[in-house]
Amino acid sequence: MTDEDVKGSPVGHIHWYPGHIAKAEKKLKEQINLVDVVIEVLDARIPLSSCYNNIKSLLGEKPRLILLNKADLTDEQELKNWVKILEELSGCPVLISDAKNSKNLSKIVNKAVELSEPSIQKLMAKGLLRRSARVMVVGMPNVGKSSIINKLTKTSRTKIGAKAGVTRQQQWVRVNPKLDLLDTPGIIPMKQEDQKKAQKLAFVNSVSENAYEKEAVAKELLKILEKKYAKKVKAHYNLCENDQPTIENIAKSRNWIVKNAQPDIERTSMFILCDFRDGKIGRFILDEIEQ
Repeated sequence: MTDEDVKGSPVGHIHWYPGHIAKAEKKLKEQINLVDVVIEVLDARIPLSSCYNNIKSLLGEKPRLILLNKADLTDEQELKNWVKILEELSGCPVLISDAKNSKNLSKIVNKAVELSEPSIQKLMAKGLLRRSARVMVVGMPNVGKSSIINKLTKTSRTKIGAKAGVTRQQQWVRVNPKLDLLDTPGIIPMKQEDQKKAQKLAFVNSVSENAYEKEAVAKELLKILEKKYAKKVKAHYNLCENDQPTIENIAKSRNWIVKNAQPDIERTSMFILCDFRDGKIGRFILDEIEQ
């Protein structure tokens, strides 16, 4: 994406036209018949907002396993509630994962192999030999797909990065003799009409930085955090009890001041977003169960 992609957008409006995403979506549709099961990776901090609304039209009737990744950045009890909700909404099994440790990875492999078995049995009924389960991994950019695969395979053969859109080409990766994974580039809607969802994708760095203004996004993030987690935000930034958690107040508390004694809005906005993404402010889930 270039700066031209967002020129003319209203201030604070998140807008993108990622050309490589369209190609990835087309390729995904072409290769869906090569796999038995799809693992959809979601960001556990935004379990609804990181869902791809058009996922069923892309995957057809393929069995799907939903993976709530980056669980270490969320509230543990609240996330358990989200597992139940997503299972009811999707009709799919839901597992929790954290790319930083391996305690749940065996569950992911076992469930993927289990969901693949009916497809493999159909092939064997036609006289074909048993083969390994073939699984496709999909999800929004930067939800941690490649990190999960690297943990599963105990390698670093898939590219990972802190910016959206690092994986650009599909690649097969062998987990073990029973399971092969197809890593895919992140898929994201070509147009984002739901700005609240777009903002949350920006919060977790699933959107190119060219698509939004950091100040506007940081301001919206603080609004949500103030509503649900005001005490934690104020404690992290050493704000007084009567101070609102605003960009200006946070800048002053850190003594980030520029010319004419004005708060450094740009620097502070960047640090707020980074602090949230790194889990330094606290462990949060931004989506509401009422959604």
